Amino acid sequence: MRRILSLGMAVGMIALLAGCGGGPADPAASEEGAKDGKKVEIALVPMGLSHQFWITMKEGAEAAAAETGVTLLWQGPAKEAEFDKQINIVQDLVVRKVAAILLAACDENALVDAVNQADRAGIPVICVDSGVASDTPKSLIATDNVLGARKGAEELARLIGEEGEVGLVSVAKGIGTSELREKGFFEGIGQFPKIRVVSVQYSQADMGTAMNVTLDMLTGNPGIKGIFAANEAGTVGAAQALRAAGKAGTVKLVGFDASEQEIEALKEDVAQALVVQNPYRMGYEGVMCALKVLRGESIPKRIDTGVTVVRKADLESPEIRKLLRL
Repeated sequence: MRRILSLGMAVGMIALLAGCGGGPADPAASEEGAKDGKKVEIALVPMGLSHQFWITMKEGAEAAAAETGVTLLWQGPAKEAEFDKQINIVQDLVVRKVAAILLAACDENALVDAVNQADRAGIPVICVDSGVASDTPKSLIATDNVLGARKGAEELARLIGEEGEVGLVSVAKGIGTSELREKGFFEGIGQFPKIRVVSVQYSQADMGTAMNVTLDMLTGNPGIKGIFAANEAGTVGAAQALRAAGKAGTVKLVGFDASEQEIEALKEDVAQALVVQNPYRMGYEGVMCALKVLRGESIPKRIDTGVTVVRKADLESPEIRKLLRL
């Protein structure tokens, strides 16, 4: 299977300039960092606060904020399924009159009204990682989730010899990224007529839940040969379940994202591959794009931040180490 290789952080910065641009040498961006003696506030609202994916996105946004002189606000719900709390956060930011909002929507439908409310107040919204079912956001800066999951499915198929039973640990219904990854997984696995999907479970972006549903999947389908987990919590929980059931390495696991625990699972051969995004770039470009919008400039409606399939052997590659921030 062909792998999609990351350009790495150095080349990635060139890609930033081709997207929304900005950086230390961009005087316009620096000037936009303050108006009337007051720093511009840009809010980053992730789905949750604890997973490494969101923390890495924050680091990218902080780097762009430091370069341009803006103030970055970081507010989000404690858990990724708490869309009602995320709605309240967005509404509070509208009242606060922040300059722009970067939003990773917990639910693509539930957040539409809040996004429209911000837009009516003159506050541009840029979606990062996960969008909303609306054309109101100025851009969506994200992984091609269908492509990433399709590549993950193809990798899983290769690992099990292109035949046998497999399972899917998805995230949650209503989350745009989750549904796109399900679509990509079924597209990818559908290319292999001798593979049958025998179980679809949902982690609710919780590691404990992911472990429990994976254990149920293993018990109910003793012949299962492989599992695809569609996010960080799902991958970590599935890895824990495989260890507990004594099936680590026997049942193949392909995960999504690249937290420390996921990389450790890869090193231990509990997971055999990870589909890796670039959340640092999402955060960085989000701030830079927000500044362009505030200056009245146009930005692309969709920015693809890339996806890379990483195996254990790839961990020594300088490009992959930069991507994983090792």
